Amino acid sequence: MSGPPKIRVVLAAGGTGGHVFPAEALAAEMLRRGVHLMLFTDRRGGAYGGVLGEVEMRFVRCGGLAGRNIVARLRGGAELALGFFQARSLLKQTAPSAVVGFGGYPSVPTVLAAAMTGYPTLIHEQNAILGRANRLLAARVAKVATVFDQVGGLPAGGAGKVLRTGMPVRPAFSAMRGQAYSLVDGNGPLRLLILGGSQGARVFSDVIPAAVERLAKELRDRLVISQQCRPEDLDRVRAAYERMGATAELNSFFDDVPERLAAAHLVIARSGASTVGELTTVGRPALLVPYPHAIDDHQTANARALDAAGAAWLVPQGTFDADTLAGRLESLLADPAALKTAADKAHAAGAADAAERLADAVLALAEPNGANDNSQKGRQAA
Repeated sequence: MSGPPKIRVVLAAGGTGGHVFPAEALAAEMLRRGVHLMLFTDRRGGAYGGVLGEVEMRFVRCGGLAGRNIVARLRGGAELALGFFQARSLLKQTAPSAVVGFGGYPSVPTVLAAAMTGYPTLIHEQNAILGRANRLLAARVAKVATVFDQVGGLPAGGAGKVLRTGMPVRPAFSAMRGQAYSLVDGNGPLRLLILGGSQGARVFSDVIPAAVERLAKELRDRLVISQQCRPEDLDRVRAAYERMGATAELNSFFDDVPERLAAAHLVIARSGASTVGELTTVGRPALLVPYPHAIDDHQTANARALDAAGAAWLVPQGTFDADTLAGRLESLLADPAALKTAADKAHAAGAADAAERLADAVLALAEPNGANDNSQKGRQAA
């Protein structure tokens, strides 16, 4: 006698790490619970490694609509339409128990096709304001999972669909959540971590070395700097730090960011979804400089939410100059209590069990009569 049919869940994701990383974290949790997964993505998804690289994939066409000329928008709309029919056919073949979208245009055809053909659907929004793809979908899906308590851009009457699950992050960051914040010693090293997105931010390379040079020598000599830079900026930034005798390690990519984040006394970073999720999971204070050209200025919304919670300090890029930054660094690094308070509040803003909570929500859609039992079993096995 065969057992009950296996739950089948489709993940729809693609684009930036802010969309892909939470999909990867959910995939790991769902696989641990014995769920059969499929990933619907665009052709770029064929390059995924890790957990997503092991998941059965289906490719659908997609196109973007934002910030483009009329010809490109029409072409993008045509691609989305083709992707919709592709996704609808693939969904009919695979008959999933639920479909989960993570934002970005690669998720739109699949989630839209699923919602319009009656499959249970959920979207996860990583930012403090709905992205354009999720805004297209929010009125049609059953649930909207969020990272923040307050999320802008919801459709009229959409508040009843919202459940806060938090930001699922990669296991390497979750493993650092238990690492206590290292209090600043009166004479000890001050560990400064600078992250600028996937390849560093040019403005950080321009401003931060100049700000460090303006610090009193006694403070500058205590700094231990880890800074991510664009490859073309590495030589000039390294030369600047060497000229002033500062201790700095530079790279265009650090493969041990979780460990560096756990060791940091203060972080300077953009405020994209992945960075905010990692900061709040580990619990570290930060100066957040939102990328000013992000669509719908969602990075400012993210930074503002953490600033309001006392977990970080919002610094608009228009005010991010060497003199101002030097003053902020001097005041913050001389106030260990303020740093510790912000670290604690960042930690409190994170959700240690975000992947588990999101998995519970998906199972509640996929198996409404038995999800609670399955959720409890999944948590007990953790």
